Amino acid sequence: MGSFWAYHQFIIAAFAACLVLIALSNWRLLRRAGDWAPPTAWPRVSVLVPARNEDINIGDCVRSLLAQDYPDCEVIVLDDQSCDRTGEILAELASQDRRLRVIPGLALPEGWLGKHWACQQLAESATGDLLFFTDADTRHEPQSLRHGIAALMAEQADLLTACPRQEVVTWAEKLVVPFFPWSILSFLPLALAYRVRTHAFCAANGQYMLFRRAAYDQIGGYAAVRTDAVDDIALARQIKAHGLSWRLALATQDVRCRMYRNSAQVFEGFTKNLFAGFGYRMLPFVLVWLWIGIVFLQPPIVLVLIAAGLLHSTYSVVMAAAGVFLAVLLWGISNARFGFPLYLALFYPVTTVLVLFIAARSMALAVRGRSTWKGRTMVRARIRWW
Repeated sequence: MGSFWAYHQFIIAAFAACLVLIALSNWRLLRRAGDWAPPTAWPRVSVLVPARNEDINIGDCVRSLLAQDYPDCEVIVLDDQSCDRTGEILAELASQDRRLRVIPGLALPEGWLGKHWACQQLAESATGDLLFFTDADTRHEPQSLRHGIAALMAEQADLLTACPRQEVVTWAEKLVVPFFPWSILSFLPLALAYRVRTHAFCAANGQYMLFRRAAYDQIGGYAAVRTDAVDDIALARQIKAHGLSWRLALATQDVRCRMYRNSAQVFEGFTKNLFAGFGYRMLPFVLVWLWIGIVFLQPPIVLVLIAAGLLHSTYSVVMAAAGVFLAVLLWGISNARFGFPLYLALFYPVTTVLVLFIAARSMALAVRGRSTWKGRTMVRARIRWW
């Protein structure tokens, strides 16, 4: 039994070491949005914001977008049949600044997800050469547009997506939200992802999606991904499938966002996305999450068993300790890069357990056709084994 555990600890430590190397490589490639030189000319950009029951956020978001120091932009917000004060707030802001255009959302057609339909209507109303989709819960510094567009132009990319600074307040946010930037930094080697057309090798963040209008139209826009719950990843995959280029940047100095405000919102939001991100394929989903559980939970469990006198192996102690050290290092690298508190790295086993629970819940609700988001039942997905 001792040799069995020792062998597994060696495999886990070696795998974790590989993830640390990927994270360090991505640290270098994941440049800040302000690192690129400005272009010689600034194209017209349409800033597009879907809003459904966002009276807590929409005022601050729109004011930050209207404060951009960009020479040629329009801001369009779609009020997606809100039943709170979203419409009133937008009407007041529009009366104060003619650059803001507010459009009422049309009824949701059959076969569309709500946000996708809202973004489709926004794109149809836009006049810019560039389309910048952002969420109502974001706040933008005045240089946000300039930095993002300079990066897009310098990289000659068709899609620039970026990671804002995620504000985390409650413990549910602190323990769960950092997992997803961490997964990109740790598991997606950007040096390879930028060069291959394999759909699995891409990432995107719906809070910050900057398209060239021609590329957006070429891939079919939101109509092409109307039933994909994880619209940002689906759009990035469409970009790759059409032979177009994408880049990922770090916008923690330019954009901040508090996605969720309590544990219920955290669980609902990530439940919607996790299984969908795997294309509703059960076997890959189960295998990946099983392996994540083994890699990040087995070493601390082994150390506990050894401390309790249930295992006796010096080699197992060394390998399990190495696995724990590498996991904390990996989380520390990610938290430092994305602006999360460093001490949260010590809680990675708790984060792993919580995300595994969310993953299981995500699959169970999707299989039963009971996934919801913002009061709407999601379009029932076609579940596949592979």
